[in-house]
Amino acid sequence: MRIAQVAPLTEAVPPKLYGGTERVVHWLTEELVALGNDVTLFASGDSQTSAKLDAGWPKALRLDGSVRDPNALHMEMLERVRQKCDDEEFDFLHFHLDYYPFSLFARQPTPFLTTLHGRLDLPEHQPVFTTFSKAPVISISNAQRRPVPQANFVRTIYHGIPEKLLTPQSIAPSYLAVLGRIAPEKGVDRAIKIAIRCGMPLKIAAKIDRADQDYYDEVIKPLMAHPLVEYIGEIGDHEKPQFLSGAFGLLLPIDWPEPFGLVMIESMACGTPVIAYNRGSVPEIIDEAVTGFIVEDEISAAAAVGRLVGMDRGAIRARFEERFTARRMALDYMAAYRDLTDRTVPKIRLVSSAE
Repeated sequence: MRIAQVAPLTEAVPPKLYGGTERVVHWLTEELVALGNDVTLFASGDSQTSAKLDAGWPKALRLDGSVRDPNALHMEMLERVRQKCDDEEFDFLHFHLDYYPFSLFARQPTPFLTTLHGRLDLPEHQPVFTTFSKAPVISISNAQRRPVPQANFVRTIYHGIPEKLLTPQSIAPSYLAVLGRIAPEKGVDRAIKIAIRCGMPLKIAAKIDRADQDYYDEVIKPLMAHPLVEYIGEIGDHEKPQFLSGAFGLLLPIDWPEPFGLVMIESMACGTPVIAYNRGSVPEIIDEAVTGFIVEDEISAAAAVGRLVGMDRGAIRARFEERFTARRMALDYMAAYRDLTDRTVPKIRLVSSAE
């Protein structure tokens, strides 16, 4: 199958720094190529891929200080994809650009879909998904769908990561962990309070975006002075297995409708259970008392911490392999591509000579 994967230009694929969407696009693209597909990746020129790379701009926009209007470059990329469709270069188009492709690509015959990677609960999303109610979209959790039931969701496909990217390490757990990004909605302040309530060390491996610097300085930094708390900073994939394997559990006391939450399955890949607040996709990702615990507040989170020691970490890893590998994700997308292609291609009716 000739497939176009169209990624944001914000980060390289895979990202050199933080970038959840671009990481997923990379893993999906590599698996689609491994499955024998002819894949073209539209992304920034500093991307690394086994597919054919079509780069309209040489560098990820977040790292390119010369770019002041990123929408202009995304519009050019979309038009380049459309022109290649006119030349019948693709059997299927897969976008990772939210609603940007809807208007242009609803007017051409090549089947397409868009994976929605972000939150959909903002008021301005309502007119968009009402107007483009026929544009086929993929949700990354069922919870993500709730604010816009009028959208044309063709299926939910959970993210997956390469099976061998993160693996359990033989390390005796000795602390609780926070992984990802320091922001108000991620609840790092609540994680610190949970750890202190339990009297357990907490290690925080997380980045701080410029937009969240004030929150860090005013709310989080004072809490870091507690002797149980250690701030490590942002870590890469090569450091995560040791960091997560060394934790009794990952704390995720979020306060927003998390569409998916890659850190949960990263933790599971290392055999480490997750304690997360009951928000967004959490009940879909965590299997209660198997891969972690779903809680409502600091008190119930602290109670769950006491149950971590008896968790079967081998069973957690096995559930990851069953539900959240990149190969499973790619096969699910292939099924979606075929379904939409079958709906798009007109059926030819054979007429017998007797008619």
